Amino acid sequence: MALKKGFKQLLAEAGEKTHGITADAAQARMGEPGTVFVDIRDVRELEREGMIPGAFHAPRGMLEFWVDPESPYYKPVFTPDKHYILYCAADWRGVLAAATLEEMGFGNVLHLEGGFSEWKQAGRPTAPRPQHKEKG
Repeated sequence: MALKKGFKQLLAEAGEKTHGITADAAQARMGEPGTVFVDIRDVRELEREGMIPGAFHAPRGMLEFWVDPESPYYKPVFTPDKHYILYCAADWRGVLAAATLEEMGFGNVLHLEGGFSEWKQAGRPTAPRPQHKEKG
């Protein structure tokens, strides 16, 4: 069976309608009020590799539900007045997620070019995944 669109075409189309940010420019925005780094990788990737300090973890599979105020899973960190820098390991999921958020109406969304892999290889700051306290 031939696919109507393969992942390469989806990535190319998403790349045409989204904006990336270089690691240098992204690092300069760390700690900037109103800027939120969003790590969309799987939790196992965070545990293994760490993450950008201060980033908010929103698994790619939950992103659309977490950003929509009408969803029972909405997270208030997502508001249209903030600027978001999305990242994954290599920027494939990042660019697709940025396209989705823009399609949903978010205008201040960037994806980290090269993803976390390039960020880490360049020796940029990383932090371990924050540990959540067990309930009970």
